[in-house]
Amino acid sequence: MRLIRMLLLATLACGAVSAHADDEAAVKRLTGLLDQAQTISGRFSQLTLDGSGTQLQETAGQMALKRPGLFRWHTDAPQEQLLVSNGQKVWLYDPDLMQVTIQALDQRLTNTPALLLSGDVSKIRENFDITFKEGGDVVDFILKPKAKDSLFDSLRLSFRKGVINDMQLIDSIGQRTNILFLGVKLNQPLEAGLFDFEVPEGADVIQE
Repeated sequence: MRLIRMLLLATLACGAVSAHADDEAAVKRLTGLLDQAQTISGRFSQLTLDGSGTQLQETAGQMALKRPGLFRWHTDAPQEQLLVSNGQKVWLYDPDLMQVTIQALDQRLTNTPALLLSGDVSKIRENFDITFKEGGDVVDFILKPKAKDSLFDSLRLSFRKGVINDMQLIDSIGQRTNILFLGVKLNQPLEAGLFDFEVPEGADVIQE
């Protein structure tokens, strides 16, 4: 579950397309879109490809995010895993191994991509160089980490009609992780218990 590990540590429409290299304009546009969603919930479909385009893994699941810094990412069986953050701690639970990894949430956006959708949007400018392009109802943002120790080289966020549609991460060896968000709901009430985790009895616990 490489994406889950990255989250833990870290479509263009038809018609004319315009590209913008103005970082200030890109930051303003992106933060505006992110800021309008205090909660996000829905399903996701994830596909991981190697540098040559060969499929490595395909999974799906449910996700829920709430500002600031709360998220729940549940990957369906047969490769089930659960990632939960309460804004301070992160739990990664693997039910097949009966193992829970617990660590402090890394607040750096370059190491925790989930925080781009649930964290402090005011930190985006200090973490990334950003460009965007748009066509029709779709806006694509390309984020290049400023830090040299980032877990990815490039991150694309795509919005359709103002709602997050998909995300792509590319690492230093060209491996791509594509995430398509489905049935997305914005600003719906989410139960507080979604963002807390109780270690199952008998599970091995790893503190990092």
